[in-house]
Amino acid sequence: MAPRVPVRDLETLRRQFPGLGPEEIADKLVAGAAGATATVGAGVGAAAMLPVPPAMPTELATEITGVAAIELKLIAELHEVYGLRPPGTLAQRSTLYLRSWAGERGIDMTNPATIDAALGGRMKRELRQRIMKRMVRDLPNLMPFMVGAAVGAVMNRRDTRRVAQRIRKDLRRMQVPWEALPELPPLEKPPGPSPLGE
Repeated sequence: MAPRVPVRDLETLRRQFPGLGPEEIADKLVAGAAGATATVGAGVGAAAMLPVPPAMPTELATEITGVAAIELKLIAELHEVYGLRPPGTLAQRSTLYLRSWAGERGIDMTNPATIDAALGGRMKRELRQRIMKRMVRDLPNLMPFMVGAAVGAVMNRRDTRRVAQRIRKDLRRMQVPWEALPELPPLEKPPGPSPLGE
């Protein structure tokens, strides 16, 4: 899924938020992502108003996938805003952003070990742990009588803000000022859905 998440590059973000600096744009991105993940949590909680046990795993998977896509986009765009787009192809950058999401850390471009770790078994373990932690955390969203909707919205908003805070703390330490950035090549477009809908 990660390479299919559409990401705006720095130039596009600056056009969409004219006159704002990195911190103000990052604030807007975080607020938008937190609102979107809250909506996903409320939607899944509302859908679970009359829980049907066989549907619960699907509802949890839907929420985790939706929230992960929103947070991956946020992480990629925060790296753009702080002038820290990782090198490589779309697939390579997507793997690094996935590693960043799994570990809730910014990508350290000055440390090749960070980039190498994103391609190894450690990332797979962290990703599995993060998904399992999310699944357990998301169980209250399936409570009936709309309680799950409220719980899901609040918890997702809080969790997205927490992830963003951790990522931003790392990125601020490594930030490259916009005026010092070399000309960045345009981002390639994410692939469309496959003919099989995968």
